[in-house]
Amino acid sequence: MERIFRIFSKEYGNINQAALLLGSFAFLSQILGLFRDRFIAHFIGPSLLLDSYYAAFRIPDLIFISIASLASITVIIPFVLSKMKGETLGEEAKKFLSDIFTVFLGVMVLVSVVVFFLMPYIAPIIAPGFAPLLQEKVVLLSRIMLLSPILLGLSNLFGAITQLFRRFFIYALSPIFYNLGIIIGILFLYPTFGIEGLALGVVLGALLHFLIQAFASASCGFTLRFSNKINWAEIKRVISVSLPRTLGLSFNNIALIVIISFASYLKGGSISIFNLSLNLQSVPLGIIGLSYAVAAFPALSRSFSVGKIDEFKKHMTMTARAIIFWSLPVTFLFIVLRAQIVRVILGSGSFSWENTRLVAASLAVFSISIMAQSLIGLFARAYYASGNTRRPLIVNLLSSISIVIFAFLFLFIFKYYPFFQYWIESILKVSDIAGTEVLMLPLAYSFGTILNFTLLWFFIHKDFMPKEHFILKTFLQSLSASFFIGIVSYVCLNILSPVFGTTTFFGIFLQGFISGILGIMAGILVLRLLKNEELLELTKTLKTKFWKAKVIAPSQSEAGL
Repeated sequence: MERIFRIFSKEYGNINQAALLLGSFAFLSQILGLFRDRFIAHFIGPSLLLDSYYAAFRIPDLIFISIASLASITVIIPFVLSKMKGETLGEEAKKFLSDIFTVFLGVMVLVSVVVFFLMPYIAPIIAPGFAPLLQEKVVLLSRIMLLSPILLGLSNLFGAITQLFRRFFIYALSPIFYNLGIIIGILFLYPTFGIEGLALGVVLGALLHFLIQAFASASCGFTLRFSNKINWAEIKRVISVSLPRTLGLSFNNIALIVIISFASYLKGGSISIFNLSLNLQSVPLGIIGLSYAVAAFPALSRSFSVGKIDEFKKHMTMTARAIIFWSLPVTFLFIVLRAQIVRVILGSGSFSWENTRLVAASLAVFSISIMAQSLIGLFARAYYASGNTRRPLIVNLLSSISIVIFAFLFLFIFKYYPFFQYWIESILKVSDIAGTEVLMLPLAYSFGTILNFTLLWFFIHKDFMPKEHFILKTFLQSLSASFFIGIVSYVCLNILSPVFGTTTFFGIFLQGFISGILGIMAGILVLRLLKNEELLELTKTLKTKFWKAKVIAPSQSEAGL
């Protein structure tokens, strides 16, 4: 098995090449995620039962974020780099990783056991608007899914090794296997066990996620072991560095818990509407923002650790411009083609036309913050690479508080000020549908996220690039191209709708696909006229055939295996 992984584990040094590789696999993972959501929409549809499933995710997610992030990739990599001997792991680095593994696993299991028994008291806090029987369902599903943060946290530790050695091919496989596990749960376990089968599928996906990283780590010559004598001073250093980041991530997750609690008082299926649209907008976020941020982080860490600040700024600038280049056009396409996207991906079985329109409207509201969410991941990692975790913590705290305030404020205004309700419903074309108050939740999330990005951008500019407008030119060029993409797509959509019709899958798919392609062609033309650097760089990167990378050959001792 190790030989197989060593053959397919390729080392990617260029950020654009690594990001394209990660983006390709993220695309495959997101496609599987879309199939996952389509199956869920088909077999269950937005309903109180599905609401309980999504609500049950919140506590396992909070455990994962609040504990696993204490030993996350972004925190561990700088520590390991300082202990490495050249390009290989020395005994000091291996001992450090084993200490982290021992402490992490012990704490994670202990917390999960405690939460298991406390869930009957936690469920009413997560979903206070649910009836008691539905809250009991949340308790059961959450207890099943408590295994997933343990497995994903362990996978995260192994992932630090695969990222450190730039084995992005293997690293990118884990989310694919995670979604495969959930799909197996939907197709094979749900018919037998009901909604509990979906929770079991989540655990299966987490197990597959863990196994792929464990084998990949072994291919790098390292396997985590329990430590008999833990260096508590090192553990304390890691926690002191990672705690601000952990708190920042936890704040955002707590904000989502509050949003879910608000949604539990709304029309049945509101939590499902929110989560399905959140998952759809996460597709470009995973393919673009996360891929570039993950690919850039090792380079940012290495550059800063050796004092090459100009190189550090160059990596961050190039990555930020690439994210903007991709994310703004996607934003306009998602807003214009929202109904076609939702209907093609989710529109079958129990997923009605009203569900389509509500999820599409929610997707449009989420989409306005795609660029902001993508850049937040990069800017936060830039601070982590520099060792400054305090700044992102403060910004995340303010952002999370603002999300909760915006959610309460928008729900209040929507309910008591008819003009605001009429304006929102008219813009999103959902004035004849019940349950539109759920749209205030993605609106609050987008506003809070944009505030987060704005503050981080201000401080990045202040702390690292006080005399440089490093993203302004790309932003304006990409915005101009995206505007034409939106206009051309919208016009073509109206022309093609009568041609293909709106009652069949292929008719909706073709009008959306052709309109999107024509819009993208118009955007490319605008970028060429503007002599956009990112477009030229993309062309150059594709011509270098990024998939033909250096293969790490096995050592002599391994050759005989």
